[in-house]
Amino acid sequence: MRTVKRLQPENIFAATLIAYAIVPISGFSTDIYLPSMPSMVSALHCSPHSIQITLPLFLICYGLTQLFSGILLDSYGRYYISLLGLFIFSVSSLIIALTSQILIIYAMRMVQGVCVGFIVVACRALFVDLYEGEKRKNYISLMTVIWSVGPIVAPFVGGYLETLFGWRSSFYALSIYSMLLFIAHLIFSGETLKNPIIITFRAVIKNYKSILTAKDFISGILILGISYALIMLFSLSSAFIIKNKFGYSAVMVGYASLIAGVAWMSGGLIGKALINRDFFAKIRNASIIQAILIIAMIMTSFLFSNVWTFILFAFVIHTTAGFIFNNFFTYCLSRFPQLAGLAGGLTGGLAFTLTAFLSYGIIAMVKPDSQLLLGAAYLVTSILAIIILWFSRGMNQVNADTPELAEEEKYLVTEM
Repeated sequence: MRTVKRLQPENIFAATLIAYAIVPISGFSTDIYLPSMPSMVSALHCSPHSIQITLPLFLICYGLTQLFSGILLDSYGRYYISLLGLFIFSVSSLIIALTSQILIIYAMRMVQGVCVGFIVVACRALFVDLYEGEKRKNYISLMTVIWSVGPIVAPFVGGYLETLFGWRSSFYALSIYSMLLFIAHLIFSGETLKNPIIITFRAVIKNYKSILTAKDFISGILILGISYALIMLFSLSSAFIIKNKFGYSAVMVGYASLIAGVAWMSGGLIGKALINRDFFAKIRNASIIQAILIIAMIMTSFLFSNVWTFILFAFVIHTTAGFIFNNFFTYCLSRFPQLAGLAGGLTGGLAFTLTAFLSYGIIAMVKPDSQLLLGAAYLVTSILAIIILWFSRGMNQVNADTPELAEEEKYLVTEM
């Protein structure tokens, strides 16, 4: 029988810090090379579309993996799977840095999406495994804030790496970062899963059904996917707008993304501060404010448009998106504590798969290459979110009535 390395009590604090350091890896993966996209187009002799699609490929694999990674993590544990994911991610980043073949880059980005799909769900489950009650809610909310460090730091660092060393340096940085996390995780962490489930077809179907028939959970997933799609619209188009439309360098792209990332984190911090306020009221108000700001962004572009108005509107709009995302992410991850891995996997999987298709679809339809058109793209996501919020007005009451799984579903978690 295989001996499992358990997380030791004296290492809980270290393991928590390592998990927080791992959480932003998804944001690093999507954002660090954004300032380099125009340079990649030139260096690899391909179209902007060919480079832009590397981001949806990652997000689709990242999202789809989370749909089943949760159930595997609830059965086989978090520790060894996340270790393997970190190691493969590091190697795949190195391969991207060394190749000039766009198809190899596509393949490695898909591999990275799969790896991060396991790694991040394992981290989310760790907080549910180790903490309870209000402490759990606060740790998960803080995790969402720390996750936003990726979009803040990554493009800022990536802009300087691109300017000093070229586009490949971003992927070298990803490789080094993930390998350091692998080593720290190997030394200080351990298994946190207390009661592994036995995977049976009936149990899996019942547990998926229990979660996916919760209307409040599905509404939350849709809002998460739409909110992050708004961020991806900026990520996919900002480098081309700032460099080609406004004539600035990759460093300015990095600064713009840094400011937009700070806005996302600020929204998350505000969400954490207001965590005990009436849920629907604060989300409704944030959505209305967001729609007004987007309309102002569009109207202002008819009068004047420059890099500073572009960044200013991105900041305030991303703040509202971060606020909405933080609240719904905490809500969805806390919804089914008995199935933390599965619920966390479905939350991220469905949300980011929706984000990938929605953001790339809007990019293909609107082709935002200016402040006006990016504002129009933002408006599409805002309208979709408001429609879903209108139909989910009673989610507070739904969650109050069914805070946990029914007794039958609890039993199925350990069913032979």
